[in-house]
Amino acid sequence: MIEIPSDLNPSLVPLAFLLGNWAGAGVTDFPGAEKANFGQEVSFTHDGRDFIEYRSYTWVLDAEGNKVKPLETESGFWRVDKDRKVEVVMVRDDGVVEVWYGELADKKPQIDLVTDAVARTPAAGPYTGGKRLYGYVKGDLMWVGEKQTPEVPLRPYMSAQLKKVVTPEEVADMARNLGDLPDDGIAFFK
Repeated sequence: MIEIPSDLNPSLVPLAFLLGNWAGAGVTDFPGAEKANFGQEVSFTHDGRDFIEYRSYTWVLDAEGNKVKPLETESGFWRVDKDRKVEVVMVRDDGVVEVWYGELADKKPQIDLVTDAVARTPAAGPYTGGKRLYGYVKGDLMWVGEKQTPEVPLRPYMSAQLKKVVTPEEVADMARNLGDLPDDGIAFFK
């Protein structure tokens, strides 16, 4: 279920499906890099202004699902205009800064983005642009990223399925609002 916080800037309502903390796993595969499974934690937060703050942390997972090493860290700011056009400014730990533009799909929580500008520091690897697709599917946040370099044409390189994370504060709030739950719990399901 998508909730719209009462203090959310009205311009951000179309992006409300992103809000919250998400965690999950995915796969990364790109020429010149080792194919790997990865874990991911993502947060989309707001403070009442006209943007959503974004943070993403990924790490390589071993065959048992244990963290092996950091993979990528990103942070940025998302906005949407009255015509449902989305803009994202993002910085990544590898020395890349990107400006993304895209739009929300009609009548469904899905965003298609394409890079408009890419700036790289000398430490950054080769990278010339990308595409991303984010979607809210049956309560999960799904995404796929494509990238290109001077040597490799645009192709998928990462994708993940993320589940909404419930914080201790949210659990406490749920506990305060349980109402008259039966002592044995069984009667609740009858």
